[in-house]
Amino acid sequence: MKQVLLFLSLLLPAAGAAIAQDGRAPADLVNPLMGTDSKGELSNGNTYPAIALPWGMNFWMPQTGQMGNGWAYTYDSDKIRGFKQTHQPSPWINDYGQFSLMPVVGMKVDQNARASWFSHKTETARPYYYKVYLADHDVTAELTPTERCAYFRFTMPATDSAIVVIDAFDRGSFVRVDAARGRVYGFTTRNSGGVPANFKNYFVIEFDRLPDFHATWADGRLRQGDEVAAGHAMGVIGFKTPGGGVIQARVASSFISEEQAGLNLDRETGGKTFEQVKEEARARWNDVLGRIEVKGGERQRETFYSCLYRAVLFPRMFHEPDEAGAPRHYSPYNGQVLPGHLFTDTGFWDTFRCLFPLLNLVYPSMNAKIQEGLLNTYRESGFLPEWASPGHRGCMIGNNSASVVSDAILKGVTDPALVVELYEAMLKTANSVHPRVRSTGREGFEHYNRLGYVPYDAGINESAARTLEYAYDDWCIARVGAKLGRPREEVQLYEARGQNYRNVLDPETKLARGRNKDGAFQSPFNPLKWGDAFTEGNSWHYTWSVFHDARGLANHMGGNDRLVAMLDSVFRLPPAFDASYYGGVIHEIREMQIMNMGNYAHGNQPIQHMIYLYNHAGAPWKAQYWAREAMDKLYHPAPDGYCGDEDNGQTSAWYVFSALGFYPVCPGSDEYVIGSPLFTAATIHLENGKKIKITADGNAPGNRYIQSLRVNGKEYSKNYLDYFELLKGADLKFRMGDRPATTRGTGPGDAPYSFTK
Repeated sequence: MKQVLLFLSLLLPAAGAAIAQDGRAPADLVNPLMGTDSKGELSNGNTYPAIALPWGMNFWMPQTGQMGNGWAYTYDSDKIRGFKQTHQPSPWINDYGQFSLMPVVGMKVDQNARASWFSHKTETARPYYYKVYLADHDVTAELTPTERCAYFRFTMPATDSAIVVIDAFDRGSFVRVDAARGRVYGFTTRNSGGVPANFKNYFVIEFDRLPDFHATWADGRLRQGDEVAAGHAMGVIGFKTPGGGVIQARVASSFISEEQAGLNLDRETGGKTFEQVKEEARARWNDVLGRIEVKGGERQRETFYSCLYRAVLFPRMFHEPDEAGAPRHYSPYNGQVLPGHLFTDTGFWDTFRCLFPLLNLVYPSMNAKIQEGLLNTYRESGFLPEWASPGHRGCMIGNNSASVVSDAILKGVTDPALVVELYEAMLKTANSVHPRVRSTGREGFEHYNRLGYVPYDAGINESAARTLEYAYDDWCIARVGAKLGRPREEVQLYEARGQNYRNVLDPETKLARGRNKDGAFQSPFNPLKWGDAFTEGNSWHYTWSVFHDARGLANHMGGNDRLVAMLDSVFRLPPAFDASYYGGVIHEIREMQIMNMGNYAHGNQPIQHMIYLYNHAGAPWKAQYWAREAMDKLYHPAPDGYCGDEDNGQTSAWYVFSALGFYPVCPGSDEYVIGSPLFTAATIHLENGKKIKITADGNAPGNRYIQSLRVNGKEYSKNYLDYFELLKGADLKFRMGDRPATTRGTGPGDAPYSFTK
């Protein structure tokens, strides 16, 4: 622990530099309510205010929705039902291991009876602190987090019935009140899937005073005794506050045991006051967010740090330190308690694109632990995860664990002792499918390996999208195989499979298209049809999913000019769509339709790199225009601040990278593709002590075009930056203007990486 504190203290000057501009630290620029004005029909983020530490095991949130509702906090709600420990990565995935506390006056226990009106005018939300006034009870509630605990402070009115309701939720729970110690113990089993039969989240709550009375409830009925096991268990701790008063509670939980929950409580909050925990949480956030300093408009900085906050929440820690401080975890894959790190609550279909590349650049030591956790997942389940919450979940497509694992290995982030086994895990996962969770591994791998594509008529949905993603993933595997010196025939096999994307590119329309077993392309073909051969998008969105071979894609389309024309078409098309595959308009379609950017669907992930492909086709100024257009138009630090699902940091990480002026189009390569820097100045404080300094002279809302770029004092025409050169420290000086510089970045050596030369 002393080493950790010393490490944090060394990094605090970086955060201090970020404070200097206007007196507000990065953590105080974050709006955790960004994206909370959402609903199933239209997502402006589908987020909730996560009061937590970066990558923390437990988040806390005010709960406005009914128990079990994935939209647990929505900005347009009027009432709060409790303060819930949550592990929810997305409303579509829902929650697990949740329970709540709610301060009330009078014996109001049911979730509807205890709910209180509140106003956003009395609400304070920061990553490290939440405060709200509960009008129906005349109570002010505050909370502040640690990684596995939280500290609550309830300011109660004058009453002889100041009560805290502990709700362990339904579907199997337990509560035990130890009034003599001022403690409540319990567990919840509520989950949404992906857990073994012995799953429990154990909790312990310690109040700062002994209760004057207490009670337990089972399935809505008052029970005698200090403990209750039921479908839905609840407990009540009551106090007399004749002159009003403050009641404080420290809360911890564990997926391992009740004893481990107590250990977590003592380690993270023992001997500390509410204010001490709050200041430690704020310092931690300022450290993590302060690794990147930006200077520019206040609203842009608020958006930037709100996005960076989201980008460092997931994946969450699922491990807990034992008495010696060594990590161990309950395995959601086999139900055992095992040594080592484990992380969960992320979907690689979303986050492989730029969330994990952000970790590799700015937070590599954290991703090294995550990579160890991925190997533990493989050891415990036989597969690398694709969507975990907390175990394997049936969601989305692809085998993009290959990208996440490969990029970390190729950038030297992964512990060398783990690399060979992780490579073997990639091979196994790429050539099999989970027997129960078909989205883990590769569904249709037999067809793909034999034919070079997943057939449209093989009874496997979204076949063209799978083929495109599998091909990219095979290229990733080949890159690691070559690095490890694997047999040449093995490397060549995966390089060849990396070209399988060509098998679903239609020579007639030049777009990706489903293809039948007999080789004929699926017909009739509507490139505006969502779903069907594609995943939450249409052919105009998915055709660009050739991350590793934009030159090969350009050749297929007829050269650079044709590639540029096809990219332009996405924005020139009307926001037309065919929703017949879904039987109705899904929210992703509606979010594209209303943004007035043609058929560009930034609110969903498949197309988010497309803008940067202009750099591969000799038209970098168009990437600069559209990158700035997307940043300015589609993001702002407000409850409706996103243009679709935020999705575990991916859509936020897009903004973080793009605002800095570059983007990882192809994870697994060494390159970032240049866009248009948003800020007049930015500094990335690397973990190796080096800095990447970015300045953009002449930057302004109307000056989005790069006129020139100097890297370490030398004129630089390339449309990409090299990761390993940046690690040495770099000084990037952009000169911006209001007109395209149509001769810059157009030389034969200026285009970013493509497998096809």
